[in-house]
Amino acid sequence: MSDATIEDRTPVRWTRDADLAARTSLRVPARTAWLAEVADAAALPGVLADPRMAVGGLLVLGGGSNLLFATGTTDAALALSADAIEVVADRGDRVVLRAGAGRDWHGFVLHSLALGLSGLENLALIPGTVGAAPIQNIGAYGVELDRRVHAVEAWDREAGAIVRLAPGDCGFAYRDSRFKREHGRWIVTAVEFALSRTPRLELGYAGIVDELHAMGIAAPTPAQVAAAVCRIRRRKLPDPAVLGNAGSFFKNPIVDEARAAALAARHPGMPAYDGGSPGLRKLSAAWLIDAAGWKGHRDGDAGVAPGHALVLVNHGRATGAEVLALARRIADSVHARFGVALEPEPRIIGADW
Repeated sequence: MSDATIEDRTPVRWTRDADLAARTSLRVPARTAWLAEVADAAALPGVLADPRMAVGGLLVLGGGSNLLFATGTTDAALALSADAIEVVADRGDRVVLRAGAGRDWHGFVLHSLALGLSGLENLALIPGTVGAAPIQNIGAYGVELDRRVHAVEAWDREAGAIVRLAPGDCGFAYRDSRFKREHGRWIVTAVEFALSRTPRLELGYAGIVDELHAMGIAAPTPAQVAAAVCRIRRRKLPDPAVLGNAGSFFKNPIVDEARAAALAARHPGMPAYDGGSPGLRKLSAAWLIDAAGWKGHRDGDAGVAPGHALVLVNHGRATGAEVLALARRIADSVHARFGVALEPEPRIIGADW
């Protein structure tokens, strides 16, 4: 029996032999023996105790925008669909807004802006769900998610209970967190964000002010900053609904200042940015890949977006193994030319990097 829903009742919906391709933005072939869609985190103990979920490699799905299935099957998958939004604290200027893990991220950003709250506007149009956002510690246009997180609620499989983690307990790093490093332990169920009614706009990232000027806006609101970010992203990045992709496939490498200076001397025009800590510089993975000649490259249906060298794409029928093989070739090429190691952003299922 294929894709058959054998139980369809709240708070859990079970599907046997479920097709996961449409649940990932790369759209590569993938199936799971069992998929449990959970609408209420209170049902997690029973779901996780069920023999259908009692496997070592349980996959927790969000929006699937940060996954690459190197192999086409997994034993069991779980997806949280709870998506309620509520204000849990209101102290005038400072507001704590909570969202269930299943909430669409971009929709949540728009909802926060509609409430008159600032803080997430630079993170507009990032694909995925609220629950996946802290796992990857998403970031864009000068803002990292960890700066906005008030608390993360998660099911701790070791403790067998829901726990609440403050930002300092989440192990946040560049595109990383303890949830990502300890992916077999945690199931994020909800996230709380510390937002403000008084805008403190982050406009220093290249391109935002120029985009606002092109829109005829000199004194932007948070919603207008979000609109500018959306315009930039739509222009630079392919729409996953049209061309399968996981957004930026590689992290921007971080190197020490001396190495960055030596590379810049050998490769004039190579951009470098603040590395987040003294003595460190962040290089542009897109620039390195483009300089190595990969932008627009295609191996069958696995390719590199013609408009952005950092985005690997599925032109239709690429397998995850084919996308991974291309990613490895790109990384080897960049390392051979620049001596810089690239690391993937997506979690790779069924293979090591």
